[in-house]
Amino acid sequence: MQTRKQELIEKRMLDVARVSAREKLTKSEKKLSGIVYERGVDDRGFGILRSKGDQALFGGANTSDMKRRLGVPEKRPLADFLPTLTIKAKDFAAELTGHNVVDKDVHGQDPIIQEHVDNNAAVRKMLAERGVKPEELPAAEDLKKVQRRLVGEEKKLVEAGKKNRSGNNG
Repeated sequence: MQTRKQELIEKRMLDVARVSAREKLTKSEKKLSGIVYERGVDDRGFGILRSKGDQALFGGANTSDMKRRLGVPEKRPLADFLPTLTIKAKDFAAELTGHNVVDKDVHGQDPIIQEHVDNNAAVRKMLAERGVKPEELPAAEDLKKVQRRLVGEEKKLVEAGKKNRSGNNG
């Protein structure tokens, strides 16, 4: 019984970490889009930037390729089905691009896209040196399902806590 409890706690912690990593990636991408829009990249260009970045990270497979490979519905973000490590890799590359674009004062769509490609390639190289190929990692559970499960578990925990408190007071 105790071992099962520990397994459930560890699973919950991993789920929370993955949701947190995904939220961080969303913030990093929003920050990056703000930076690059000010420097000549429009919505279409930002889409190209993200896809070419994915292509560099995933060894030539672009966003659409990876969605097909992992069975991700067309209208859903790829990142919602990536394992935590890959989400963090994408986040690091986005943060690095934002930093370098500002630090190096990069302007224009092509140079900014190249910066993002270079950063994703560098992240990929580091992962490969550690024996990880992002395109070979299996899909993770749909993040929307994970979030719903976490919310449901939280409600059950709160209810159980209330019952315990009222039972101990009476």
